[in-house]
Amino acid sequence: MAGTSPRMTIPTQLVLQALLQDPGRELYGVEVGDVAGLPSGTVHPILARLEGLAWVESRWEDIDPRKEGRPARRYYRLTAAGVDAARAALARAYRPSGAPRFRPIPGQI
Repeated sequence: MAGTSPRMTIPTQLVLQALLQDPGRELYGVEVGDVAGLPSGTVHPILARLEGLAWVESRWEDIDPRKEGRPARRYYRLTAAGVDAARAALARAYRPSGAPRFRPIPGQI
């Protein structure tokens, strides 16, 4: 599936923007949601799709959940190729609002 593009929904764009704020930094899913302003149930499927495209890589935190008093977190960050792909996809998604999205038929307007 690598090499294709995800559907550029508004939530996908918000997740990509959150990850692009500091591309080398790892964020766990709730942090991505906080930055993007989206709930976990929206963010995690998007992260899974982006990981399937090799735009994002993830790893589980290496902790003892009993000692920490919480479950281990899964951290995400853009891959090098994902940074470039995300920037390009967002640039395509941000067409000027006045740009025509269709070609008018002569004499029909």
